[in-house]
Amino acid sequence: MMFAGAMALALCLDALLGWPDGLYRRIGHPVTWIGRVITWCEHRLNTSDASDQQRLWRGGCVVVGVLVLVVMASVVIVAWVPDGAASIVVTGVLAWPWIAARSLYTHVAAVAHPLEAGDLDAARAAVSHVVGRDPSVLDAEGVSRAAIETLAEDASDGVVAPLFWGVLLGLPGIAAYKAINTLDSMIGHRNARYEHFGKVAARLDDLVNLIPARLTAVMFACVSQRVAVALKTIRQDARHHRSPNAGWPEAAMAGALSIRLSGPRIYGAGRSDEPWVNAGAPDPTAQDIRRGLALYCRAMSLGLLMLLVAALLG
Repeated sequence: MMFAGAMALALCLDALLGWPDGLYRRIGHPVTWIGRVITWCEHRLNTSDASDQQRLWRGGCVVVGVLVLVVMASVVIVAWVPDGAASIVVTGVLAWPWIAARSLYTHVAAVAHPLEAGDLDAARAAVSHVVGRDPSVLDAEGVSRAAIETLAEDASDGVVAPLFWGVLLGLPGIAAYKAINTLDSMIGHRNARYEHFGKVAARLDDLVNLIPARLTAVMFACVSQRVAVALKTIRQDARHHRSPNAGWPEAAMAGALSIRLSGPRIYGAGRSDEPWVNAGAPDPTAQDIRRGLALYCRAMSLGLLMLLVAALLG
């Protein structure tokens, strides 16, 4: 349970400081370091002359290679961490960059600001930083849906899941999770270029997010004012989502806020007819983004409380 205390510290540091711009300009960020390695490997191995089978194997090798690199670096760092209470502090500081609680809040709030002011173009520009769909075709309700869906899904991917694996496996666990998540976000796409090369990354990301996504959904439901409705929406709609994991926190958020999410959307490749989550509810507005952010903050506070209790019991 020492790891729980370290993860609680990491979450607090991120909530208070985020990842400072000055620090980013000086050294970048661990995720960008991993991203450069992935990009280098992808450009050299995912070639147009390779067969589908070759792309599958090469993509799998990239996943293994990146994970070995990240885990070994973490193990070496951990070997230098002092024992005792100092270990909690040092591990927490080292885990801090892997948490994205403040960044997520900031990016979603940046969508709400212009939308509340009636500036749809600015809201579309803000939401384009957090979603892959075409923002130019989104109306105000579509922008609100995209922002709230990102908030729900990334609460799991960017906060709960790294903390979960950090509690279980310490610094190597949280670093390995973020490497898998970064691999999926960069090469785990279902298109001609990455369908085979990124398949291992996408499947592994699905696997490591199974428990955190469901835990995030329960956390959203527990801190909402509509606990029973949120849980009912999870039971009814989570499994119908295109993702085996994202549907859980999205369904919880939709039920808690009494709005509908998901549904048809347009990506670069064309229209994707996705089923609605909480279909009978109205479309969200900018005010619902604010309500979603408040729910998110309560859920993350609950997560911090859970970490502190686990650390104290340990």
